[in-house]
Amino acid sequence: MKIALMDSGIGLLAAAAAVRRLRPDAQLVLSSDPDGVPWGPRTPDDVAARALAVARAAAAHAPDALVVACNTASVHALPALRAALEPDIPVVGTVPAIKPAASGGGPLAIWATPATTGSAYQRRLIAEFASGVDVTEVPCPGLADAVQDADEERTDAAIAAAAALTPPAVTTVVLGCTHYELVEERIRKALRPVTGRDVSLYGSADAVAAQALRRIGAAPLPDARPATDAGLTVLLSGRLSTLPAVALAYPEGRLLRGPVTAG
Repeated sequence: MKIALMDSGIGLLAAAAAVRRLRPDAQLVLSSDPDGVPWGPRTPDDVAARALAVARAAAAHAPDALVVACNTASVHALPALRAALEPDIPVVGTVPAIKPAASGGGPLAIWATPATTGSAYQRRLIAEFASGVDVTEVPCPGLADAVQDADEERTDAAIAAAAALTPPAVTTVVLGCTHYELVEERIRKALRPVTGRDVSLYGSADAVAAQALRRIGAAPLPDARPATDAGLTVLLSGRLSTLPAVALAYPEGRLLRGPVTAG
């Protein structure tokens, strides 16, 4: 079994680690775009073009499925990716976990990039899945970039700024960018003095990993022994590489570190 994941940067680590936990025997292909990161400020057409290039680099390694582990690419490029790759390679997009987060009734906050906050896309998801729930959209300028660079000082500053914009009554926070899932504990810690409680955080990694397995008809086998040929293929803007150093700053990256193959 081979699962590919794509993102502009290291935001794919959370979903990749979730796949590895569900199927330790799966080979993984991680395809990102350090030459073009970040994608958020780019035009939709530019995002789609770069996402297609990253996806095609991954597709060349013949994965059984491709996970678009990026909210921005899922918004702007998912139809183009599916048109280019399906039905040969199932394509699984990422959607902010607004539906499960809203099931508790709120009030909830959605932390997202400034480009996503207030967007028609996010407002549609709120209207569809959180109607009648008290929802606050919180922009997080600089947070994804700081996580991408593994810069702890900038990460903490961006988290503190977002926490200050989060209403004290909030009980639940949706992490609307895959990068944010890599710093969940920092976010939870920053929110405690604001809310006076441990806030529930909802990311997308686990659901996306489970959906990828469903699309290829594979069951979770968390106790499976890694196959001798299972490994990790890393593509950086199409170039065969190894996990970048910044990835190893996070537990998810260290979990993935292992035998690296040419795919």
